Amino acid sequence: MSDAESAVWLDGLAPGAPDRDATVAQLHALLLRATRTEMSRRAARTRIVGPELDDLAHQAADDALVAILRRLETFRGESRFTTWAYKFAILEVSGKLGRHFWTRPEVALDSGQWEQLPARFGVTPEAAAESAALFAAVRAAVENALTARQREVFVALVVDGVPLDALAVKLGTNRNALYKVMFDARCKIRAALVTDGYLDDPTGDPAVRQR
Repeated sequence: MSDAESAVWLDGLAPGAPDRDATVAQLHALLLRATRTEMSRRAARTRIVGPELDDLAHQAADDALVAILRRLETFRGESRFTTWAYKFAILEVSGKLGRHFWTRPEVALDSGQWEQLPARFGVTPEAAAESAALFAAVRAAVENALTARQREVFVALVVDGVPLDALAVKLGTNRNALYKVMFDARCKIRAALVTDGYLDDPTGDPAVRQR
């Protein structure tokens, strides 16, 4: 057991504990605060607001509570109980946001909105014409330098603006795996742009230009 506080939580949540109902209610309140905070943090990308967002936070907290109660025996005390429980809340938030995104009728799938890419990078309409060659080079790098998986993830996240959680649900993977795919894709795109003379090589390594 990592600390006395964790022991109190486990004792209070144990079946038959005299104060179990109160402890469960306390845990649910903690999870709801966590899911509301995490939902709000991701709200800008998900475009879900108001009562709809709060309803999803409640759903996530409810499901996290059920999952925790079912898996109490798996808690090994490697972290505080509240830290362990918080992970369930975050996992449920990711799942709820991801699934909810694909059920919204206004979501356009595979839209390939390359014409909106300059705006996503903060390029003004006045500067877009001057940047046209660069964005064309980026598109060429995406199409020619990336693997099929890297291309799918890059286009979904960067071009189509699909939220990370939603893409994880669609592809049957997780956020960390997508971060890795995007990191590798960005490295390949940057190398291609350096090779084509659109970017300078900050390392000064001639090998970069030979890729």
